[in-house]
Amino acid sequence: MRAVRYGPAILWLMAAATSPGETHRFEPNRYHNTFSFAHEPVLTIAPGDRVVTRTIDARGFDAENRKVGERPNPQTGPFFVAGAEPGDVLVVRFEKIEPSRATAWSSSVLAPYTADPAFLRHEAEREQKTESWKIDKERGTATVESSKVRPAGIEVPLRPMLGCVAVAPARKEAVATSTPGAFGGNMDYNGIVVGTTLMLPVSEPGALLFVGDGHARQGDGEVVGNALEVSMDVEFTIDLLKDQKIGWPRLESDEHLMTIGSARPLLQALQHATTELQRWLMSDHGFDERGSSLLLGHALEYDIANVVDPHFTVVAKIRKDLLPGKP
Repeated sequence: MRAVRYGPAILWLMAAATSPGETHRFEPNRYHNTFSFAHEPVLTIAPGDRVVTRTIDARGFDAENRKVGERPNPQTGPFFVAGAEPGDVLVVRFEKIEPSRATAWSSSVLAPYTADPAFLRHEAEREQKTESWKIDKERGTATVESSKVRPAGIEVPLRPMLGCVAVAPARKEAVATSTPGAFGGNMDYNGIVVGTTLMLPVSEPGALLFVGDGHARQGDGEVVGNALEVSMDVEFTIDLLKDQKIGWPRLESDEHLMTIGSARPLLQALQHATTELQRWLMSDHGFDERGSSLLLGHALEYDIANVVDPHFTVVAKIRKDLLPGKP
């Protein structure tokens, strides 16, 4: 068996486990529909700190089903990270992502980009309806409530995730919360779950971290145009990697190194993700270009995160047990 080589984010977490920072409990009372440097920070946090907070659903409804924000994807934050400067990497470790109410909603027919045009024009139902789902956290399931859908009682396991995690974009841009990019954003990747570590490139002082768009579960591609949309209780820990500039979001789990690229067309998103993963192997894991190309050529995996947002998102990943062990 090969030894696992851990990336810088996981190594930081191992060290931080013995020296926890401050815990902040933040109750949001306003939400944002753009990722932007221009939003006033709601809280200043320091590397090593833990944040306990809430998000509302993609249409702006909270844990009590009260409308407190506007669609699309209203965001909690931004959180100002002390010491974060352009050229750093913000590290976000997700400790809790849990639905905060007993119902979720989703659309009910395939989104236009996901099916053959001839099928959509001549065969498919095109009246989009919202379906309600009952969440049973004790059983870990979500069940369609409508008796008109066949078969009745469609049930799926819960796998809570965040559709949006972002820092303020570069070049003083304000980007709609429907959109992913190099800053993170509406990536809609169902691998952003409890236990994973997300790395985002810092472009503004303080990084300005946003979180939102909770999904109780989402299939690859987000093919109905949304997921099981729900408000969430969220906890995360943050840190910084100083002067370790990256081009696109990176994600690390116990099993994989992952990189996330977003663009249109889908091929360009794949290219961004693949290039970022090769750069990661070369910068942190002892590979040269030919060595990393050989490993990727025979062990690379892809996930299609979303094909419905203004930019599509592809995830490139490699198993960590295939990386060289430490000396």
